[in-house]
Amino acid sequence: MGNKRISLFVDAHSFDTGFQGTQTFIRELYTQILLTYPDLDIYFGAYDVKAVKKAFPSVESDHILSYKNWKLAILRFAVDIPQYIKKYKFDYAHFQYLLPVQIRGCKYIVTTHDVLFNDFPEYFSLAYRLSRNFLFGRSIKNAAIKTTVSNYSKLRIARYYGIPETDIKVIPNGVSTRVPANETARQFVKAKYNVSNYVLYVSRVEPRKNHTLVLKAYLKLQLYKQNIPLVFIGKNSIADKNLEAIIKGLTLAQSSMFHWFPQVDDVDVKAFYAGCKLFVYPSKAEGFGIPPLEAAVCGVPVLCSSATAMSDFDFFKPHVFNPDDEHDFETKLLAMIANPPTKSFLDNITKVIAVKYQWQPGAKLFHDLLTALPERHEVHKPVTKLYHLTNQIVH
Repeated sequence: MGNKRISLFVDAHSFDTGFQGTQTFIRELYTQILLTYPDLDIYFGAYDVKAVKKAFPSVESDHILSYKNWKLAILRFAVDIPQYIKKYKFDYAHFQYLLPVQIRGCKYIVTTHDVLFNDFPEYFSLAYRLSRNFLFGRSIKNAAIKTTVSNYSKLRIARYYGIPETDIKVIPNGVSTRVPANETARQFVKAKYNVSNYVLYVSRVEPRKNHTLVLKAYLKLQLYKQNIPLVFIGKNSIADKNLEAIIKGLTLAQSSMFHWFPQVDDVDVKAFYAGCKLFVYPSKAEGFGIPPLEAAVCGVPVLCSSATAMSDFDFFKPHVFNPDDEHDFETKLLAMIANPPTKSFLDNITKVIAVKYQWQPGAKLFHDLLTALPERHEVHKPVTKLYHLTNQIVH
């Protein structure tokens, strides 16, 4: 491509839908790329242009492309994005999980964060599994550049879709070390949300995320009587009937100490992390698991699940647990509240994470993939089949 800047389109639709791991991935990866690689001419596409501008203040407004407010959101894949690719003649386009119709001359990059619906089918409907298996599998097979976020996910993707492991590149998640001071965060959360001394869980809500385990333990241990609130942050993604039933049955005393914020600003999430008494992460299945790392770099105690990709987080030991073992969780939750880890222990975890989980290596690998790929390559078949199944996927 000579001295010409490489033009790259990024589907930033995750900024339209509230807090989720894909949003963090795009925000932090591209923040680092924008700082480091001026040879990339990057455009973003989203419905919520203001949210993207807030995430990337250095990006010019004409580089943030607005999707139309289609009643069927799938039309952004069938109409909006293809039109923008043709108009701007992008060299590359980067998507999460799902590719649109192929446009000749533009190389597609897909990041498939996980395929947990295959490993844990009990948490997903049959329609969910069938549609995603077809579309996600088709997308990663047809992508010019195939990426994921962890070795765990890489191995699962390779197994389920018959793709050589060497063809799947791991762009590891990192953790931002730009965090507020703990006391400042506590004061901010108290002033804005009227909550303090709380146990925190940040994640969208669906059965595999295991919110029920936390709430049941909180009630059983009667932490609400110790003036310790429980805070959930995250939207309801897949209905958890068990969780809904427990919430409906809360007494007035219990409900006054339980707070569920479906959506808060990114700055506020960091303040919640830094201001909490204890962060818990009970998820049964993750392709990576960013929140416990984000909490830990704030210098707060973390009690983390040891399942799936989170088994890599051995630096949290002994404060890890089996998410299928209620007694194990309850025992360790109570122990951490009664005897919190020392400051030196927490400081050591912060240092380990700051070194091990940086965005710079991922940004460099991503840039290297763009500059190393030959200009001419096979133009893959368009991903057009079963589009009627994807409206529930892409919201």
